[in-house]
Amino acid sequence: MEIKRVCTQAAASSSATASTVDALSRDKPAGQEGPAEWFTGKVRIEPLFEAPDPARIRCASVTFEPCARTAWHTHPLGQTLIVTSGLGWAQREGGPIEEIRPGDVVWFPPNEKHWHGAMPTAAMTHIAIQEALDGKVVDWMEQVSEAQYGGKE
Repeated sequence: MEIKRVCTQAAASSSATASTVDALSRDKPAGQEGPAEWFTGKVRIEPLFEAPDPARIRCASVTFEPCARTAWHTHPLGQTLIVTSGLGWAQREGGPIEEIRPGDVVWFPPNEKHWHGAMPTAAMTHIAIQEALDGKVVDWMEQVSEAQYGGKE
């Protein structure tokens, strides 16, 4: 798995043209609990933005309580995760479980089966960025078993 470590401190800047740029996040919908069909454990999804057509990008902040995780899934155009807090795990089908931590940027190529979530002892929050293909950003599959989550399968 390719994990890039980056500095999470960004320099603030101001611009005279900032007020003329359309803000994608002003009227974002309220957060929601992650549905049990897609997640194990307590997960909170906070949409950040969805670009208007013809753009396809979608972005959300996702918080996983300890032991919470996604089901196995793929993204038709890939997915980028930016870990913002806590400690988590991510696994690609057939690969090892890998630790992800704040500052990590994780890329899953199109249609690569994977899961991600919090470690058993720590919560984790990441920003998830993906693009829609024909309106679809994810294909959900089976739940990650306790044995898979524990690295025993």
